[in-house]
Amino acid sequence: MRIFTLSAALAALLLTSCQKQADDQLLPQPAAEPTEALSAQQLDEQILSRVRETGKFDWNQASAHFTWSALTRSDYVLSVGYRAANATGDLPADAATRLEWQQARAEVLSLILAEERKARPELTLEQLIAYEENVLPVLDVTVRQLSTVQALRASPLVRYAEPMGYEPDRGQQAANKGTATTSSSGCGSNTAAAGLVAGVDYTTLPNGSKSSWNHADQFHGIRASWSQSTGQGIKMVIIDSGCSDAQENLGSAFNQGLSAGRTIERLVTLPRATFLGIPTGPVETPNDGCGHGTSMAGAAAAPRGTDGNSVGIAYNANLITIRAAEDVFLDGSREVKGVSDAYVLAGNRTDVRIISMSMGRLTSSSQMTDAIRYAYNRGKLIYCAAGTSFDWSAGIVGVIYPASLPEAVAVTGVKDNLTTRCDECHTGSDVEFTVVMQKTSNNRRPLSLAMSGDVPSTVGGSSVATASMAGMTAVLWAKYPYESRAQIMNRLIAASSNRNARSGSFGWGRVNLGAAVGAMPL
Repeated sequence: MRIFTLSAALAALLLTSCQKQADDQLLPQPAAEPTEALSAQQLDEQILSRVRETGKFDWNQASAHFTWSALTRSDYVLSVGYRAANATGDLPADAATRLEWQQARAEVLSLILAEERKARPELTLEQLIAYEENVLPVLDVTVRQLSTVQALRASPLVRYAEPMGYEPDRGQQAANKGTATTSSSGCGSNTAAAGLVAGVDYTTLPNGSKSSWNHADQFHGIRASWSQSTGQGIKMVIIDSGCSDAQENLGSAFNQGLSAGRTIERLVTLPRATFLGIPTGPVETPNDGCGHGTSMAGAAAAPRGTDGNSVGIAYNANLITIRAAEDVFLDGSREVKGVSDAYVLAGNRTDVRIISMSMGRLTSSSQMTDAIRYAYNRGKLIYCAAGTSFDWSAGIVGVIYPASLPEAVAVTGVKDNLTTRCDECHTGSDVEFTVVMQKTSNNRRPLSLAMSGDVPSTVGGSSVATASMAGMTAVLWAKYPYESRAQIMNRLIAASSNRNARSGSFGWGRVNLGAAVGAMPL
């Protein structure tokens, strides 16, 4: 486009040169905003280039044309964060219900509707709204015009205007949605594991349940910690792909054996599929169609039962599973909305202390950031996976979003040699803790609950490392139930392998939970 503009300027100069005065100067002409959308390939190249250079991609730094191009290459849903006139600093907790913020919302909606009606005069306000939002000062709207994005970016009432449903390589990932057999979406592998060996892959506990090999004292002292605490009275939230209704250990058998008197809730925040504001899919349920959420819940809080299945780290903690996404890669508008609503839900629950999410994306999402900060400002300790490479994303980025946020505690996985990251795990300066989750000798991953039955599955990546840290934190917090989030974090750091010198790749390192609760020496 710059070449075209320059050529036009030179042609004009030649045509008028015979009339030009000697002291005339050719004034530089600003390049007009392109009117054709960038292709998905062009978008991806620029996003990935930015990620390689800086480690992140922030939509707020993208041009209006780039943002509009991403809208046209996805589902046209734009996330618009608004603010009251002259508002500064952090978002008020009740921003969406304050009069001045409601006035700003009405003005921004009016601006959007006016711009969109220039091309579609028949458009109604109801057709404009993609998803309803009642807590965060955010509008999720269907936008098709470049002028709308430009007007929003120029408005002092707008904090951000970002496409919700665009991610690099989205075409391939979108094709994988609903296909539970693809490893690239983190789904389809949560089946019973064959060939597990007693005394090697697990320790059989007195009641018959199986404790994963990485629970051992030389790694995390998890089995030793159970003499002091098992997570009783602590409630944690797992934000993921849901919870299998066929796995009774996350249902009717959640309180079997030595796990008693606790609660489990299975919730869903993932909205139904829509396109241009029109519902195109069924109302979603809490059921896990992927398998990933079930394995995360199992690693954190599966019961210490009598059926021979795998036991979770905090086997007496209370649990809420929230189905917020279809799979691990958060590349759809409704997944961004589902995750944001899940954090708001967890933030508003006064009985919740810990939130764990083993999902993420390459580009940032200001709406998700708003939601995570909403939960964080209500005292929640938030764990996020540092990143597990898919076959197409290996080597692109270090710690992924939202684990890269300062409000999140990023967790990754290491091998049992205690010095090497797991094969698919991301590392970086944002990592705060590591969990042992891969054997060097045979690549065995930790045990968890399969989608159904009493034979454990195995699960790897920074995903299980994150859920495991949530479980360990529940055990520690149950030992010291009156302490604050900051005090619990200090205890975790004090019992970690890198407590004297934080690593640039592995953070504080590996927590010795047994030492943290006073069950064994550090």
